Amino acid sequence: MNFPILSTLIFLPLLSSLFIFFSKDKTSNNSSIYISLFSSFATFLLSLFLWYSLDVTTSEFQFVEENYWINNFIKFKLGIDGISILFIVLTTFITPICIISCINSVTVRVKEFLIAILILETFMIGVFCSLDLVIFYLFFEAGLIPMFLIIGVWGGPKRVYSAFKFFLFTLLGSVLMLVAIIAIYWLTGTTDITQIYEIKIPKEYQNILWLAFLSSFAVKMPMWPVHTWLPDAHVEAPTAGSVILAAILLKMAGYGFLRFSIPMFPIASEFFTPLIYTLSIIAIIYTSLVALMQDDMKKLIAYSSVAHMGYVTLGIFTLTKQGIEGSIYQMISHGLISAALFLCVGVVYDRLHSRMISTYGGLVNYLPKYSFLFLVFALAALGLPGTSGFLGEFLVLAGTFQKSYFVAMLATFGVVLGAAYMLWLTKRVIFGTVNNSEIKSLNDINKSEIIMLVTLAFFVIFFGFYPAPLMDTFSVSVNSLIDDYQIALNSQ
Repeated sequence: MNFPILSTLIFLPLLSSLFIFFSKDKTSNNSSIYISLFSSFATFLLSLFLWYSLDVTTSEFQFVEENYWINNFIKFKLGIDGISILFIVLTTFITPICIISCINSVTVRVKEFLIAILILETFMIGVFCSLDLVIFYLFFEAGLIPMFLIIGVWGGPKRVYSAFKFFLFTLLGSVLMLVAIIAIYWLTGTTDITQIYEIKIPKEYQNILWLAFLSSFAVKMPMWPVHTWLPDAHVEAPTAGSVILAAILLKMAGYGFLRFSIPMFPIASEFFTPLIYTLSIIAIIYTSLVALMQDDMKKLIAYSSVAHMGYVTLGIFTLTKQGIEGSIYQMISHGLISAALFLCVGVVYDRLHSRMISTYGGLVNYLPKYSFLFLVFALAALGLPGTSGFLGEFLVLAGTFQKSYFVAMLATFGVVLGAAYMLWLTKRVIFGTVNNSEIKSLNDINKSEIIMLVTLAFFVIFFGFYPAPLMDTFSVSVNSLIDDYQIALNSQ
């Protein structure tokens, strides 16, 4: 195929944002919403076509586009495999949901907000398509700017503090990754990922380069102890910002570990595995306990995200088929569930303008549709069998048991804590006594909210019972990753 389908996929949202920016209609927000929805839905359909067209029987990169950006130095090289396509589809699926959520939650500068969302979509898709270290870095970091604006302009009372904290944390982490990319170019003479895989970086440099990449991915994930920016960012971000942050931005780091850290630095990955296990277990247990103490719904869900990402890093570095497949599945599943939970918080926040758990109680009596959907997502978040949340955690734990009984036992304890804070949240918000008389006059979810939440609930349950579409897509790529890793270890 000669048609540059990946470039089209990446830059279609950007072109739409430019169209909205230069449109003369200054007063009506409806036209901007319609254009954004049409564009994001078209991008989603194009990503589904890519998924359908992908040959899942090979681990080779497909739909490869290669052009020199800076002559004889940096290539604008794009390509996808069974792992990256799922993150692209997740990105294009979540974006229209975020745009629909704007209808209820964003009232000022709607046009500019939609532009920021579309530009962010371009950068996120670019991250998952990049096959050049420099291009990856540019897309990876560029996403900071629209996200910074989304939090800083449309966020809550402490939005400026949270936006700067988010920006500085992630930027400082990524500076070291930039230095590492320059060092890799100096060692190998290229920034092309496929060539670096073949050249193999000398083992004496791997540890320091691996740590440099970790500094960026750990913040973005976020891993303990550099996770503190996430609760602040979530609390102050508007609903759509929280959804994108939880559903997609956190997944970039997990993808980075799979695409860069393990294949490029296999010896260092083996050496630092105990470190990752330690940080993951602390993240799972500590942040789950912190989540139990929260009185803000958004903060509780934010800390639960850190705990769930702990399972992801744990599974990736087991370097077993079950562990890595479980991690990828967990990332996709968490993308759907966390997006839904933040949307649920957004629904009641738009009505009562409070995120405090104490404000609510007894919602099931007055908002039955909302309560049912909230319960579905809460049960999915704690890993109930029959939901997508179960399979990811189960596979991660199965992979961890193969490597260390002790680590697996501690991780399993985290599952119990996860059930504790999600059930406690549900009990206090949905059931119990009515603490606020205003609840009695609330309207149940409207049409746009039903579309968003029911769609997410459908896929959470569908992939809980039928994981094959996802598993079949990345299975061969995961096998290839593990085989290459073992060969690299044995040869050095």
